Amino acid sequence: MERVLKLASQRAVVIFSVSSCCMCHTIKTLFCDLGVNPAIHELDQEPKGKEMERALVRLLGRNPPVPAVFIGGQLVGPTDKVMSLHLSGNLIPLLREAGAIWL
Repeated sequence: MERVLKLASQRAVVIFSVSSCCMCHTIKTLFCDLGVNPAIHELDQEPKGKEMERALVRLLGRNPPVPAVFIGGQLVGPTDKVMSLHLSGNLIPLLREAGAIWL
């Protein structure tokens, strides 16, 4: 858990993902299209990926726990939470506040 929270606080936007997950790809594409340069941690390619995945399951209360998005060091959640924020117009202000985008 400590490793996940430490990594989540190191950049304005952090995405925990699995390289073969289509929803992870969708979220990564959304952030890149918005001009965000997120830190992306592919759990299936990380040496301690399984350990981090278990920590994310505990944080999110769901399995699989990816994609898991942190903005400004705070857990936003999986795809449905991110898309809900985006569709309601609240994602861009959150990204600005975290310093992930400037315009």
